[in-house]
Amino acid sequence: MSTVVSIARKEFRSYFQSAIAYIFITLFLVLSGWIFFSSFFVMNQATLRDFFDLVPLVFLFFIPAVTMRMWAEEQKLGTAEILLTFPVRDRDVVLGKFFASFVFVGLAVLLTFPLAITAIALGDPDNGAMIGGYLGCLLLGGAYIAIGLWVSSMTQNQIVAFLISLILCFLLYIAGSQLVLGSVPHWLVPFFANLSLGYHFDSITRGVIDSRDILYYVSIIAFFLFLNAQVIQSRRWS
Repeated sequence: MSTVVSIARKEFRSYFQSAIAYIFITLFLVLSGWIFFSSFFVMNQATLRDFFDLVPLVFLFFIPAVTMRMWAEEQKLGTAEILLTFPVRDRDVVLGKFFASFVFVGLAVLLTFPLAITAIALGDPDNGAMIGGYLGCLLLGGAYIAIGLWVSSMTQNQIVAFLISLILCFLLYIAGSQLVLGSVPHWLVPFFANLSLGYHFDSITRGVIDSRDILYYVSIIAFFLFLNAQVIQSRRWS
């Protein structure tokens, strides 16, 4: 476990050694504030619903930008090969990179808490939906991160990693949308709905924290981290 923590600390610090961290957090907070206050005063409702509705779209662009360099840059610079010569397990390296990215995205989400405090101070929001919304953001972010890390491990080009991660996350998110469900055979509707990141996200942000939704996100994260570890293991043997 100490190996995972050490790698996570190193990767987390690396974010703040470049402009990525500051650009991501600043833009995320500016967009979050604009979304919240533009609807707050127009609709005169103390709710974060509009903010939570747009978080998946914001994450679609920002999280692939956060994860694209995690493996792709190391492969391009040749540091990945050096890392793999160390006496560390592949899964520890993968988990370390995942937790570094997850804590970073979680920090950005945490910094939006003034919006929740404002809603509570000026109105009477649904606390259950608010808690569910923040939980949904963290789980969705974790799923996007796991997908992005897996894609990044398969290419040396950061732009390619960014684009493929964005497309894959987008497809998994809209799999349960009415547009998709209306165009597939009826017997496939439950499959596509349950496969969708968006379907489970919407369920959680309504304040209904179902163990099945939690298990779904944990499974998605575990599955793509497993694929990431398999890619790294195959590269070590080659």
